[in-house]
Amino acid sequence: MTDLSAPLGLARDLIQRRSITPQDDGCLEVLKRALTSLGFTCHDLPFGEVRNLYARRGNASPHFCFAGHTDVVPPGQGWSVDPFEAQLVDGVLFGRGAVDMKGAIASFVAAVARLGDKHPGSISLLITGDEEGIATHGTVKVLDWMKAKGETPDCCLVGEPTNPKSIGDAVKVGRRGSLNGRLTVNGIQGHAAYPHLADNPLPRLLRILTALTAKPLDQGSAQFEPSTFTLTTIDTGNAATNVIPAQAKAGFNIRFNDLHSSASLDAWLRKTIAEAGGDADWKLDVEVSGESFLTPQGPFVDAVCDAIKDVTGKNPERSTSGGTSDARFITRHCPVIEFGLGGASMHKSDERVPLEDLENLTRIYRRVLERVLMS
Repeated sequence: MTDLSAPLGLARDLIQRRSITPQDDGCLEVLKRALTSLGFTCHDLPFGEVRNLYARRGNASPHFCFAGHTDVVPPGQGWSVDPFEAQLVDGVLFGRGAVDMKGAIASFVAAVARLGDKHPGSISLLITGDEEGIATHGTVKVLDWMKAKGETPDCCLVGEPTNPKSIGDAVKVGRRGSLNGRLTVNGIQGHAAYPHLADNPLPRLLRILTALTAKPLDQGSAQFEPSTFTLTTIDTGNAATNVIPAQAKAGFNIRFNDLHSSASLDAWLRKTIAEAGGDADWKLDVEVSGESFLTPQGPFVDAVCDAIKDVTGKNPERSTSGGTSDARFITRHCPVIEFGLGGASMHKSDERVPLEDLENLTRIYRRVLERVLMS
């Protein structure tokens, strides 16, 4: 039996499972055995082709939830070790998912094991296999199940890697929203030597994109950095050099702060496109990954930051930078903060975590539990 009070054993067991989204490869069975031995009641929650796990110990308040994911991105090329052997080299654990985020899951389980079961309140884990994918069959559906069962937590800590350099650098107290747009401008195909007989959509598309990118969306807000508009593609699918295309497309991503909503941005996009495009025949498709959110300062944020200072001596930055995570779903149900390992090697070849970091994260998680449950 793996010593659950030390995070290394469970971390290695999890990393050795090839749980590339949406595959599970036995990850949740490994975790279920560990949690059952610690007195948790486990619920398998499959949705679509994704396996999810909800586990809880205790029934009283406060209800503290730890959220994470066992799915990982493909390993890619350039590894110096096998990405799924969980090799230990000079005190450093290598493997896909070491920091994002099987190591954090193992540290949380170890923290619970060290805490023991004689504590007030209750502890739960929400673990999905659909975070690195499209995230439609994971956390968002488990949260709906939890709400229907009366299992909504009082607060939630997500174990995403948040530290730029070393443990204790930063916690995420919010995230920007993300909107993806796909703009199509239609014209009339023709011969490049006879442009007057065609209707080239490219000049209209260029005018529209110039208008959309003419000035920054904002200068940032009190808690957020400036919003960004990033072009990701411009294409016509035109393989010929002497043909005016019938259609031109552009893709873009907007990461937006709390000065905007997806609805306000959608309205701005359509107004700007209509004004800049003139009589252009255009279509805009918008997909929203999540709205911006901010967890207010208060006892929960203080408990996490104080626990980090207890262990590391650092006052962590209360950050809202970076991309999206499943915290964007959790914030609809309860206050949520993200804190985990260092993110320098996540999604890269030779993803790795020093054993010292696993130990320090375990100590921090235990202190968080003590501060939230026993204060």
